[in-house]
Amino acid sequence: MADGAMKLADEARARAYSMPLEEMHPGDPDLFRTNTHWPYFERLRREDPVHWCKDSEFGPYWSITRYNDIMTVDTNHAVFSSDAALGGITIRDARPDLRRPSFIAMDPPKHDVQRKAVSPVVSPANLQVLEPIIRERAAKILDALPRGETFDWVDRVSIELTTQMLATLFDYPFEHRRRLTRWSDVATCLPGPGALCETEEERQAELMECLASFTELWNQRVNAPPGGDLVSMMAHSDATRNMNPDEYLGNIILLIVGGNDTTRNSISGGLLALNENPDQYTKLRADPSLIPSMVSEIIRWQTPLAHMRRTALEDFEVGGKTIKKGDKVVMWYVSGNRDEDAIDNPERFIIDRARPRQHLSFGFGIHRCVGNRLAEMQLRVVWEEILKRFDRIEVVEEPRRVRSSFVKGYETLPVRIVG
Repeated sequence: MADGAMKLADEARARAYSMPLEEMHPGDPDLFRTNTHWPYFERLRREDPVHWCKDSEFGPYWSITRYNDIMTVDTNHAVFSSDAALGGITIRDARPDLRRPSFIAMDPPKHDVQRKAVSPVVSPANLQVLEPIIRERAAKILDALPRGETFDWVDRVSIELTTQMLATLFDYPFEHRRRLTRWSDVATCLPGPGALCETEEERQAELMECLASFTELWNQRVNAPPGGDLVSMMAHSDATRNMNPDEYLGNIILLIVGGNDTTRNSISGGLLALNENPDQYTKLRADPSLIPSMVSEIIRWQTPLAHMRRTALEDFEVGGKTIKKGDKVVMWYVSGNRDEDAIDNPERFIIDRARPRQHLSFGFGIHRCVGNRLAEMQLRVVWEEILKRFDRIEVVEEPRRVRSSFVKGYETLPVRIVG
């Protein structure tokens, strides 16, 4: 860790442990932009694991910070709702007129049938078809990288690989694939001065462009024989063929963000973690068979979506606290993945853990990430191809992180291939 980052971390720890618990707002997006959220969650796990924040820019909310308490909430969809009409799945409530349903922001039974409509795209048989495509593309991307000069890993590798995959899953025009990256970023950004979108109106205008583009694809495919892409699957499924435009856009955004942000930020986060833990990088180079285990550890370590939110449908006790009907409940996966009561040495990045898949990053229960095996496969393939080509890729500057307490990601990661 560079001296500046170390000083920032020390200051954050002092602040986190000196402020009164009732003033703590762990969902502050600036904590994630500066990577200083860790001591806040550490203290909450120890002193107030089910924490009430009475005031924030997102309104009042509960923070669930321990692994087992998160599991309690995540697996109890009868009490803790994901419904878009109640606010959906993020700490930030959409305006009531902009609450678009999607199957991740639905409860059963509608959730179940809509999810089933798109799940064939990540079936084991289809993953076998996709793997050689991903490998060929990863090889091409990596072979084009410059040697011995600094470049942005996020742009050249993480975004490019995942956006090519997204274009394939949607059968979206390949030459326009970077639109998908843009729409993913717009969908999850917090509008404000200097942000990707400065106002909510700007953000909505871009999302309407996304809807228009995907409506064109829908109209082509609904009148053609069923295909293997996500748009065709939705157009030809009884569960999704009659969606209104808001619901269609909601599901498109879900699939874009789910297919883009998580894998993209884990590709970047994995390289950063190996640089911060050179003993593990050495271990990996000595034994590439550790890649599958390392992939799971990267996903735990990065936790590409820091939280999921629910709304309580009735009074319910968690960790000795009574959550009231209507309360906003935020499950901090990023904290649960560092819970020492559930995971051995959670503060260490260990690529050959005994139980590497014990993490919360994909969620649990009915909303467990539908594309988790695809994400793991993409990470595995890209690291297999990296190790074939490069002895070491060195991070040369601190990354610039996304200002978001939902998407835990990177805007830039300057690197250099040194061997």
